[in-house]
Amino acid sequence: MRKQFVVIGLGRFGTSVARTLSTLGHDVLALDKNEHAVHAIMHDVTQAVQADGREEETLRTLGVRNFDVAIVSMGDDLEANILITLMLKEMGIPVVVAKAQSLQHGKVLEKIGADKIIYPEQDMGIRLAHNLIRSNVMDFIELSPDYSIYEIGAPSHFLNKTLGKVDLRANYGINVMAIKKKGGHIMVAPGAEDIIEENDILVIVASKKALSKLPE
Repeated sequence: MRKQFVVIGLGRFGTSVARTLSTLGHDVLALDKNEHAVHAIMHDVTQAVQADGREEETLRTLGVRNFDVAIVSMGDDLEANILITLMLKEMGIPVVVAKAQSLQHGKVLEKIGADKIIYPEQDMGIRLAHNLIRSNVMDFIELSPDYSIYEIGAPSHFLNKTLGKVDLRANYGINVMAIKKKGGHIMVAPGAEDIIEENDILVIVASKKALSKLPE
């Protein structure tokens, strides 16, 4: 389903979000005060406008209130970030996503109604820490303080063996959700007879304790 997004603030984070949403086939309005930032993205999104997102009349003129999702992606100007988030919620936009610089900043955004709060620096730090601890952890999504979904490169110890043979659930308490094969093919809910091959990426659900016991 094609959606309409407005991205306010075209730093590295906002620009990346806007371009990705556009590439995925959605309508994107990108807005920033900086002329250079707007010019750099104008051919990659539906519409790019040089304007101050703090000006409510400007947002209304652009029809922002009719968009499905708004992303407030500036983080350095906390006052502007909070003000714009509040205005967007008051306009009735269904989903407002706001970038936060700290947990305290995030708590303020939560209080004024932000539907989702993003901590880019914190998230990147967590990913880096996981990668430094285990070099084969490629990505992860935290489900709870204890459990996460991980993408890991297949450990060499498991290569050319079936899932039934390595039996990750019995031996490590790990569930395999999918296997990403070389070339992009994804095996969802693989069976015991499926073989782990070189360059496979395993998508697993595991506790941090279980992951730490898994050989690399």
